[in-house]
Amino acid sequence: MSLFNELKRRNVFRVGIAYVVLAWLVMQVADVILNNIVAPAWVFHVLLLFVAVGFPFAVFFAWAFELTPDGLKREHEVDRSLSITPYTGKKLDRMIIVVLVLALGYFAYDKFIYSPSRDAALLEAEARAAAGQEATSGFDRSIAVLPFINMSDDADNEYFSDGLSEELLNLLAKIPELKVASRSSSFQFKGEKIDVKEAAQKLNVAHVLEGSVRKSGKQIRITAQLIKADDGYHLWSESYDRSLDNIFAIQDEISAAVVAALKVELLGEVPKAEVVNAEAYTLFLKARYLYSKWGKENFENAIEAFRQALIIEPEYADAWASLSVAYLTQTTSGYRPRDEGLALARDAVDRALSYNPGLAAAWARLSLIQSRFDWDWAGAEASLQKALDLAPNDYRVLSAAGSLSGTLDRLDDALAYYRQILDKEPLELISLYNVAEVLLRQGRLDESEAAFRRLLELNPDDWGTHTQLAIILLMKGDSQEAWRELDLEVDPLQQEFGRILALSSLDRKDEAAEKLDAYIEKNQSWAAFPIAGVYAWQGDVDKAISWLERAIEQRDSSMTDILTEPLLTSLHDDPRWMGLLEQMELPY
Repeated sequence: MSLFNELKRRNVFRVGIAYVVLAWLVMQVADVILNNIVAPAWVFHVLLLFVAVGFPFAVFFAWAFELTPDGLKREHEVDRSLSITPYTGKKLDRMIIVVLVLALGYFAYDKFIYSPSRDAALLEAEARAAAGQEATSGFDRSIAVLPFINMSDDADNEYFSDGLSEELLNLLAKIPELKVASRSSSFQFKGEKIDVKEAAQKLNVAHVLEGSVRKSGKQIRITAQLIKADDGYHLWSESYDRSLDNIFAIQDEISAAVVAALKVELLGEVPKAEVVNAEAYTLFLKARYLYSKWGKENFENAIEAFRQALIIEPEYADAWASLSVAYLTQTTSGYRPRDEGLALARDAVDRALSYNPGLAAAWARLSLIQSRFDWDWAGAEASLQKALDLAPNDYRVLSAAGSLSGTLDRLDDALAYYRQILDKEPLELISLYNVAEVLLRQGRLDESEAAFRRLLELNPDDWGTHTQLAIILLMKGDSQEAWRELDLEVDPLQQEFGRILALSSLDRKDEAAEKLDAYIEKNQSWAAFPIAGVYAWQGDVDKAISWLERAIEQRDSSMTDILTEPLLTSLHDDPRWMGLLEQMELPY
């Protein structure tokens, strides 16, 4: 007997055909079921492997074994005269026919019923995705740069890891197609063990860039990783072992990698880091770190580090701009004579703009100098417009725009600028404070109180906020609650100011007068404006006007709040009020 006839007699062909048809039907049904339960792709692949491996075994068993009335037996053990393979073959034929009918039925269902509805659903989903793409794409391209961890043996090198994080943040923020959380928002998580997903939710971003820095002399090791916050998936990570001279190339590589990983389509090229002397750059980072720690000594040390950086790199525009900020803060804090500090700050910002006319933050700083110190309203608006043209979404520029709008009594505009920051930076504490303060100046006391309390939820030790809440409570007529609120104030000077106001409302006038005298004795060289506010609150119009005139003579920068300061409302009907505004050439 030929091999072909023997294969036919043993039903090997029938078993093979039945196996193939049945396996095809099983795989089709399994594909639908696995897709509906969103099973991993590997499950289908494993099932396909088992089916494929099973085919030769099925054919082998059909050749080597035969089904008999007494059960399954080896083929050579069966008497040919008693073999029932013809009967078994007919049963296999019927099974094949049934399976083919089922397969054809499934094929018809898939082609004419399931596939059209599935395709329609896919088209609908694509349409919804296309419709919502514009709304979601901005979030998909949002990122926060968390403070890189200092892994150096020397803890003092923390300034370098913080500074590098901020520089990367600023570099990415120059890309219009990216939404980047500000430093003040991202750095709130410094030193905290916090889940990346939780941090991203609080910052309202879809991605987080984190890493570590190890610095030893002029050698650095930087590790960075980009994480998709919702599932913790690492989109990109890299380590760099370089010399300090390559720090700017590393920044460029990281920013380019982030853009590539987020699949951002840029209208222009990826911004490049400004290349300066490595030693000057290190001093610049150290100066900014010292400045952020606040206080008289830190300001002095920061300014000295900026100066050293500029000796090495005289045309370092960012260092000049930051030095200007340090001089102004030092001056407004009473640590440097006003005229001297203002002259130094003005010279520094002018130098920054001469070396880099496109530095938006420097234009914003110049606008603040022109408004708060020069009372040059037209010049301030022109400088601010340049800053807005250069960087319309920069939170520092928007903050300056809010400040100038508030000074000129355009409170709705001020509120819009600050809220524009908060739309992108929900944890930007300064903007939260500014929003609450504008609401207070608009007389929206309940909304202002809610905003200040929200700020305290995020930062319970926020300086001055409890005093602002106390003033709101005094305006609402709740003097006792205002006094209790002042117990929580962490700034002794603000607390003392609030106590004087509250004592006046509590009809403890002798105590109020005693405390006011002490306050004037200690702070009169710089606090003429708040002293005027106290007298106005107490109803002493003459003394209030007198102190405002003194504030004008001193060129007190706080006088730029005169149009909207709620404590001065009682002076608006006095005939001398207009004279004060005219001296400042303020619009009214």
